[in-house]
Amino acid sequence: MENALQARKQAAHPGLMMVSMLLGAFVGMFSETSLNIALPKLMTAFQVSTSTIQWLVTGYMLIIGIILPLSSIITKWFTTRQVIIFALIDFMVGACISALAHNFTILLIGRMIQGIGTGLILPLMFAVVMQIFPPKQIGAVLGMCALVIMFAPAIGPTLTGLILAKLSWQWIFWLFIPFLFIALIFAITSLENVGEITKPHVDVLSIIESAVGCSGLVISASLASEDGWTSPTVLSALIIGIIVLVFYTHRQLHLEEPILNLRIFKYPAFTIGSSIVMLDFGIILSTMYLLPLFYQRGLLVSVALTGLVMLPGGIINAATSAIAGRLYDSIGAKRPVLIGFVLALFGALMLAFTTPHSPIIYVVCAHVILMIGCPLAMSPAQTSALSTLSGFESGDGSTIMNTMQQVIGALATALATSCLAWGSSSISGSETVRFTNGFHYGIYFAIILIVVALFLSFKIKDRKN
Repeated sequence: MENALQARKQAAHPGLMMVSMLLGAFVGMFSETSLNIALPKLMTAFQVSTSTIQWLVTGYMLIIGIILPLSSIITKWFTTRQVIIFALIDFMVGACISALAHNFTILLIGRMIQGIGTGLILPLMFAVVMQIFPPKQIGAVLGMCALVIMFAPAIGPTLTGLILAKLSWQWIFWLFIPFLFIALIFAITSLENVGEITKPHVDVLSIIESAVGCSGLVISASLASEDGWTSPTVLSALIIGIIVLVFYTHRQLHLEEPILNLRIFKYPAFTIGSSIVMLDFGIILSTMYLLPLFYQRGLLVSVALTGLVMLPGGIINAATSAIAGRLYDSIGAKRPVLIGFVLALFGALMLAFTTPHSPIIYVVCAHVILMIGCPLAMSPAQTSALSTLSGFESGDGSTIMNTMQQVIGALATALATSCLAWGSSSISGSETVRFTNGFHYGIYFAIILIVVALFLSFKIKDRKN
């Protein structure tokens, strides 16, 4: 009984151990949304189109999505200290490369290097918590980790807007360095190794198939915004991506130790819940990508004010996420998910009726309603999906959802960019009028995702205790 109340791994200073990972996770998640505000300035600085600049967002998420499922294998080949220290140094190197970039290609390379660091830190942070804290403290510590992950992207656009009001875009990346340096000091001085080095077999072919397949889908969606869906290049990338992912899926289903245990999709409740979570994440990421662009290029709002008006939606998102998890315990998943997507649909429809002369407060209110609805649905849907799995399978389910969230987020952002370009070129008029029409097309895409998610929500079956 006494052993059951103790941590699996006795650490001298578990709180200090968490500092490096919490700071690293904060910077990683902050980085996921912070550049959205800066995209118009970066387009001007590097003379690139919307379809090109969005790779700073989609490329970052794509790399995270590729790295996440590999984290469990990496931690069996290398110690906790080695992985975390490498991840922090990797992120610092990527940030420096981006800050010093003299062309878009170098900036993108730096950005994707940062994605490697984030993809390593996020899953390892949660794994370490489960090892170094006693059961009675795990809930509180996981809550703190979740709060950091929710709060960072919420304030990302606002801080970036304030930075760009006074400083150049390079300072967005220089801002990361002090936090990462502090995290590195804590990692070197306080981090202890957790877990055993077993050096299992690494299926290299699965890794290659995953990277090629996901990249093919995202590249095709990105190129379609300029070349159109009938372009040979777009069709080739799309077909290659689909074929490779089919082979990847077949391989994972027949390997004894797959990188992603796709067999758990045999449970209908997990399939429905995880699909809702992925769609929800795509809705959030695509709208958070579109809104800063609309504020600056549709409503002609300054970059500093754009950051400030994005803050209410971000804070509401984080607050609702914290509350939504408790609703599952009291009323189940179905009602919160349904209510959430109805609210999200209402907020998205409000955005679809904006004009270049819409009051800022109207857009802010629509954003807030959307950011109440989406997180209200996400946490109960995620809990519902994972609760159908056994203890061993729940880890696989969590890995699959975390991985697919990043890949779907990258794909949704790329598709939203295609819709934006399509809508902007479909009418004549001033730049603000054309961009607003493109924004509407992007929101139509988000509305389609909401409607699909709402339909799936009716299939949720609450489990009786």
